[in-house]
Formats: sequence, C-alpha cells, structure tokens
Amino acid sequence: MKTLYLMRHAKASWEEPGVSDADRPLIPKGVKKTKLIVDFLLKRETSIDLWISSPAVRAYETAKIVAEGLNFPVNKIKTDRKIYDGYYDRVLDMIYGTSNEFNSLIIFGHNPTITNLANLFLHPGIADMATSCVVCLSFNTGKWEEIPSIEAIQEFVVFPKMLK
Repeated sequence: MKTLYLMRHAKASWEEPGVSDADRPLIPKGVKKTKLIVDFLLKRETSIDLWISSPAVRAYETAKIVAEGLNFPVNKIKTDRKIYDGYYDRVLDMIYGTSNEFNSLIIFGHNPTITNLANLFLHPGIADMATSCVVCLSFNTGKWEEIPSIEAIQEFVVFPKMLK
C-alpha cells in the first residue's frame, strides 16, 4: 500500500513590499490553521516516510510546522524546485519515481498545481484546495510507478475550516 498526502502551503503574506513570491512568509493565521491540521493528523496517528516541499518559504515553513507536530526531523524534509515551478506533470514524475522503500509521501505545494494533482485522483474532484488543506490518497500497490493504473482510495480531504 502506498499513501500520498498533498498539502497546500499555509496562508502567506502579500503585504511586504520588495519580497519576492518565493520568499513570502506565513502569516499568524496560516500558522494557526496549519496547527489545526497537525492536530487532525495526530488524532489519525499519521506517520509519513518521505517529505518533499517546494523551496518557497511559505511551503517549507508549512512543512516544518507539520513535521515538528508529527515528530518528523525537519532536517529530513527535502525540497524540489519542480513543485514550485507549477508543472504538475513534473511533480507526477517525481511521485511515480519515488523509491519503493517509502510507503508514504507528503508533498507541500501551491495552487493551482496541488489542486490539479489532487483532482487527477479524486472523483469527484475539488474546486480549489484552500491554504493548509490536505488530501490523503492510498493506492493498493507496492510500487509508486504503478499508481497511474490503480484507482486511488480517498482517505480524507480536510480543510482547516472543517476543524474549528
């Protein structure tokens, strides 16, 4: 069984002039909503083997909050520019090429890429993954490269507003 988590970064600031898109930091509201997601994942006794984030500050900060909450070593979070660049086919190649030694994978990314990825597997799909939203899908296979030919099992789709 392979399990894929797709998470959109937490709410970030648009208010800081001169800060590039990649360097936009999280705002306190984003941190708070992400902690609601962490509590949800803790209640589900979530354990994830491989963590990959966009290198954008807001995505990586989100990954760190979740990792710290789930006791995953922050220094083991990998970053991959393909997630930030917005081409979901490149992210799919990354997923399908994941080593089979890992049974679970979480990707921290951005819209519209992260919603498009989720909608490849969700039926029906979702209109838009809000900030801090997480989708969990499982696949009845032992090989990541077999995922395209296997129907996904929707474990959950959770938005922070569902957890208040």
